[in-house]
Amino acid sequence: MKPIYSFFLLVLLTFSGLVSTNAWAEPSICPALLDSTQRELHSTESIDLCQFAGLPLLIVNTASHCGFTGQFKGLEALHKEYAARGLVVLGFPSNDFNQEEKEESKTAEICFINYGVTFLMLSTSSVAKGKLNPVFKELDKMGAPLPRWNFHKYLINGDGELVGTFGSKTEPESAEMKQIIEKLLQQP
Repeated sequence: MKPIYSFFLLVLLTFSGLVSTNAWAEPSICPALLDSTQRELHSTESIDLCQFAGLPLLIVNTASHCGFTGQFKGLEALHKEYAARGLVVLGFPSNDFNQEEKEESKTAEICFINYGVTFLMLSTSSVAKGKLNPVFKELDKMGAPLPRWNFHKYLINGDGELVGTFGSKTEPESAEMKQIIEKLLQQP
């Protein structure tokens, strides 16, 4: 078949609904780190984490009753400062260190009402022991240390690679973290 006829046949089939234009698109690539659907905190809604593929991420395990819980303010400040430029902040509440509310409604109240969190918070899960959340299972496979306490932070580049890990004592708005975030946001 001549190329011009092939083109017109494709156009005709596409407009007739027999062929989807998406069938010709490249499949999107989702790194293993994001290849899961997870429930949002205190919600019946779930979110496919693959939608964040290609974006820089700040992943943090959180707890409602920890000496570092005040870091929600710094995480929210980072979210507000950098979200428009592509940074995605993902919070993972966990009771691995016995400092999280038993009821998600109370965790949500602390996050959303007490600290004004607007970045994505996911349902409570294990991040350091037992049946690990799939994201933390992948972080472990990538060679990242699992959290030894609440508010451990991981920076991931748009290619899904670990570029930094920070313990609980590192404030979200620290110069060190902001420097790496700025570099991540400058990458194509």
